[in-house]
Amino acid sequence: MAYQKMSLSTPEPILTWANHELDSKELQMAKNVASLPFVFKHVALMPDVHLGKGALVGSVVATKDALVPAAVGVDIGCGMCAIQTPFVADQLDGKLKSIRKDIEAAIPVGFESNKNVEKSVYNWQGWKEFKHLHAKVQHLETKALKQMGSLGGGNHFIEVCLDEADQVWLMLHSGSRNIGNMLAKNHISTAKNVAKLAQTKLPDPDLSYFVAGTPEFTAYWHDLQWAQDYARFNRDVMMRRFKKIVEKHVAGGKAARPLLSVNCHHNYAEKEVHFDESVYVTRKGAVRARTDDYGIIPGSMGAKSYIVKGKGNHDSYCSCAHGAGRQMSRTKAKRTFTLDDLVKQTEGIECRKDSGVLDEIPGAYKPIEQVMQNQADLVEVVATLKQVVCVKG
Repeated sequence: MAYQKMSLSTPEPILTWANHELDSKELQMAKNVASLPFVFKHVALMPDVHLGKGALVGSVVATKDALVPAAVGVDIGCGMCAIQTPFVADQLDGKLKSIRKDIEAAIPVGFESNKNVEKSVYNWQGWKEFKHLHAKVQHLETKALKQMGSLGGGNHFIEVCLDEADQVWLMLHSGSRNIGNMLAKNHISTAKNVAKLAQTKLPDPDLSYFVAGTPEFTAYWHDLQWAQDYARFNRDVMMRRFKKIVEKHVAGGKAARPLLSVNCHHNYAEKEVHFDESVYVTRKGAVRARTDDYGIIPGSMGAKSYIVKGKGNHDSYCSCAHGAGRQMSRTKAKRTFTLDDLVKQTEGIECRKDSGVLDEIPGAYKPIEQVMQNQADLVEVVATLKQVVCVKG
């Protein structure tokens, strides 16, 4: 499907690929963003769009000379990493439970941190910049060091998947952990204070912004890029451990060269050129999809996931959806579904099947197939994956 142009009285139009009619709250949130004076050309809504804080999750906002920290969100650099291995399904026979246990032992989840810090983490170049980050995170360096190579909670996950040809893929979803969260919260707080002092009229306080050229903007941009780099490297560290575990079980520990590797953000901002102008592009729950960019669009636990290649659609600012998107809150999911439902919906998958992950049940998410149909003009599918092991954060 191509986008639809929404008929709204906003200074800039809204183009939507959404697979549903926006409700009143979603509509208001989209209108609020489109009414900001520095929004460039239009706001683009992806197929999996849903309520967020300040801006919709699944929105792509291009801006001239300003940035809204809450439009990036608090999990700066959150994204996906996947590799296609040379292994095939038969090599996993009888090993799935052992692989899951080894992953859970090697990669901390939830609020947990690594007990020991590996050499590659110590050697990460980003630590040199830590002293230049926001003053209120300076006490968190040790924590950030120990959380590098950890998954986090919520909808973050690690999965062993099979594609249509029974080829084994390794995939994970994570971001910038506590340090990214704290950087975002401190800068959002600063933006709100700036707006208050300047008596800036805003449709929502969460849309408080920084203007390019100001010290506040410069500080946020610096910390944003650092947290995005932290998130990307965090995924690399976990993927190396994950790959070694699978190699131990299927190849006697012999290292295997990946056939394809993808590592992409879906909560971030970058400076890009669109419609011949240099702009800041904020993707909140969206993946960059320039021509030949590889991306990852995961389904929920128990659903299909997709490796895609971008089509470079300029109307979406060369972007696509970042997943299925929730269709009900975590609280509603826990009220709606039972553990029996969870067992049925994750049949054939080696994963936790307890109340601690009930809010992540596949039924709480939109059908991923529908999301994919709605963005046929944004991406082409390279591989369709189905998980056989899932470790939740």
